[in-house]
Amino acid sequence: MEKITLSEQDIINALCLHTAFKRQITPQEVEIELMYDDDYGFSAESYVNDRKQVLITANIIEAIRFFLDAEMNIDPFSARIELVLDDEEGIIAYIG
Repeated sequence: MEKITLSEQDIINALCLHTAFKRQITPQEVEIELMYDDDYGFSAESYVNDRKQVLITANIIEAIRFFLDAEMNIDPFSARIELVLDDEEGIIAYIG
C-alpha cells in the first residue's frame, strides 16, 4: 500500500462521520476540536447537542479506520496509522 497522508480536516471529517454513525445523527450535527498535549498526546473534543465528549487517541484511530473503509474503500485493518503533530499542517495522519 502506498503511503497516504490525511490532513487535519480529513481527520475531523472522519471523527464527524464516525460519531454521527454511532449516534445515528447527521455529520453536520457534530463539532470536533482536535488537540495535542505533551503529557497526554492526541485527543479531541466532540460536541453534539451541547454535550461534550472527550475522545482519546484510540477513538481517533477507530474513526480513521471507519473513514478509510467507508469513504476511501481501503481495508482499515491492514493499514498502519500514525498520528503526527506537524508545525505547518497541524495534526495529520500517515496511513501506510
